[in-house]
Amino acid sequence: MARQSVSDAALEELGRLAPHIASMAIERIWMDYDREADVLYVSFQRPQEATDSEMLDNGTLLRYRGVVVVGVTILDASKREPVAVAQPPQATC
Repeated sequence: MARQSVSDAALEELGRLAPHIASMAIERIWMDYDREADVLYVSFQRPQEATDSEMLDNGTLLRYRGVVVVGVTILDASKREPVAVAQPPQATC
């Protein structure tokens, strides 16, 4: 079976996201992207078993189980303004 490759650009983007994801107080995170619907699903618990949800003004749906956020749904994900990711300081000699 042939391996699928990941583009260098995609790997670079993931590398830039890594410190932001690592800084969140979240132990596990699952993400699924529906290209046809342009929706990003982010889960913090599996299964989510959400009991309530809240739609924010920015097109983000928060999914709750009781008072705990168990997932986030981001509509129009590809049309979102990219977040500037801070670069680490460069070493000077």
